[in-house]
Amino acid sequence: MDQLEQTVKDMKDTRPSNNQTMELTTRSNVASELLRELVAHLRQNRTQLREEWVTRISETRLLTAMTKDEIFAEATSVYDSYVEALETGTFEALQAYARNLSERIIPRGVETHEVVGIVLLLRDVLARSLFAKYQTDFKKLNRILDAYEPAANRIANTVAVGFVQERERVIRQQQEAIRELSTPVLQVRERLLILPIIGVIDPQRARQLTEQLLRGIRTNRAKVVVIDITGVAAMDATVANHLAQTVEASRLLGANVIVTGLSPEIAQTLVTIGIDLGKMNTVGDLQGGIEQAERLLGYKVATLAEPS
Repeated sequence: MDQLEQTVKDMKDTRPSNNQTMELTTRSNVASELLRELVAHLRQNRTQLREEWVTRISETRLLTAMTKDEIFAEATSVYDSYVEALETGTFEALQAYARNLSERIIPRGVETHEVVGIVLLLRDVLARSLFAKYQTDFKKLNRILDAYEPAANRIANTVAVGFVQERERVIRQQQEAIRELSTPVLQVRERLLILPIIGVIDPQRARQLTEQLLRGIRTNRAKVVVIDITGVAAMDATVANHLAQTVEASRLLGANVIVTGLSPEIAQTLVTIGIDLGKMNTVGDLQGGIEQAERLLGYKVATLAEPS
């Protein structure tokens, strides 16, 4: 027997027999029938099971940021979505509701463990009702649980993942808002902008800083920009190089950049990475930078006389 014939024979030997196929089909039909019976039980006892679930939520002090009426309304929607997922075997509607729910309750201060907790409580409440219904028929109870548990676990995972994803999205939005607030581009005179930078500058914040500054230059048709880094204790070579690129990009947009508040450490970093400080207009402090900027714009800078 050559290799091809042997391969064909092996494929035939490993292919399910008609009896095996019929057995798998029968098992699938039995599982579907058990799930239909389970769904009918959950719908028939909807009011009682939902109220028991809400009571358990209150007893375990979950969702304390929400009122009792709010908890009951959300529990009703979650229960119905839960049963629908069991009935149809599809989770798209449940995923959409989980995202919508998360959008509404995350701003209220609801934590991830609370959402996971209420879903596990529901699973427990429903399992207990099945034990009560089939307590005299343990074989059927086991078959029901075998059909129910995989679906229940997937539902719990779907809701938890949806909540975590939404929470991560909210955190990213908050971080973005904080970064924007921490790097304001201020217009102090016509054609003059000031960008005071305070705190740690990481590569992501440095990119955002550049984007905001260039947008401000274009919007305000700025001719001079003062970047004050007095509040920056240190920066690594990557960020220092990014600062030099920001200065060059601003120049390409027609704005003259003055950097103020350079610390000895930052100056040393700029020298180490090979930045030509001769091309970077630097002034010791912010006041001096503003005065030089006004001179560049044609304003006459007057010095107040010392009182006699």
